[in-house]
Amino acid sequence: MIDVNKYKDYYFQTAKKIFSVPSPTGYYTEIANVIEEFTKENGAEFSRTAKGCFVLTVRGKKEEALGLCAHADTLGAMVRSFTGDKINFTRIGGPVLSTYDGEYCTIITRNGKKYTGTFLSVSPSKHVFTDSDTLNHTEENMYIRLDEDVKSPEDFKKLGIGTGDYVALDTKFTVTDSGYMKSRFIDDKASVAALITVLKIMKDYNIRPEHTIKMLITMYEELGHGASYIPGGIVKMLGVDMGCVGKDLNCTERQVSICAKDSHGPYDYDFTNDLIALAKKHNLSYAVDIYPYYGSDVDAMWTAGHDVPGALIGTGVHASHGMERTHIDGITNTITLILAYLGLLD
Repeated sequence: MIDVNKYKDYYFQTAKKIFSVPSPTGYYTEIANVIEEFTKENGAEFSRTAKGCFVLTVRGKKEEALGLCAHADTLGAMVRSFTGDKINFTRIGGPVLSTYDGEYCTIITRNGKKYTGTFLSVSPSKHVFTDSDTLNHTEENMYIRLDEDVKSPEDFKKLGIGTGDYVALDTKFTVTDSGYMKSRFIDDKASVAALITVLKIMKDYNIRPEHTIKMLITMYEELGHGASYIPGGIVKMLGVDMGCVGKDLNCTERQVSICAKDSHGPYDYDFTNDLIALAKKHNLSYAVDIYPYYGSDVDAMWTAGHDVPGALIGTGVHASHGMERTHIDGITNTITLILAYLGLLD
């Protein structure tokens, strides 16, 4: 009998490492090495796709594969231009932009150098500006203050900083004594850590699954085309992403959310029914919800034309695309439902 609760510490240690590595959409260089290391130490195969996504494979008794997908890419920004001593930026993905104000960040140059800075409003001081409280948070009204002596575009150029350099936000990853995990980018690094934990459980219990398992970790979900490619042989795809928490929704941070429908439409009827039945069978705390403003890698898979049933689950996440929070209970419920989907609890 698998005891998922024994893996809480492993999960948090794995998450801490994954959250510490910057990976705004398309910047896969650093996170690839971390995920490869976790994958191989847990006895699974690791490969990369041509566009920078990752496939984690556990060979089963059958070549026919059950698929899982989660995304390691995050929101972020990119250097757009320079005005005096300010870096103008363009956002990556769809953040709650007001939450960027005052956040520490790292500029990653094309030659690998890193510089620290802070996102600020163009009216950042209460003692200087009359509109510091009321100015709208738009890209035009915000900038990045670099922690270097710069006064002109030429100074940025001398440092090797240029248009198109990535900007990664500090995550502020924290685990509380009460079991809450709060950080930026729980969407969806929490799910990546959950999949790694599933690999760890399979290794520790010496499980050889009936079906081959293929986990696709995508790097472009925040832009909508993460799982437009999926590995061959997959007969079902379970998306593991964040569950929505808030107005007119049932899920809490301590539950696993099963999504019936998002902005693109309903998920597979029979597959979703099966997940609900599994959640009931294993006495999980779960909720079925409709996500009003949401898209997933399963949506991308279908849009690309793949004829594969798809469903979506995830731990409940509060304040998504802002300063996010979930709970270890939601994580363990999610991991247990993944194990049930893979047929590893019977």
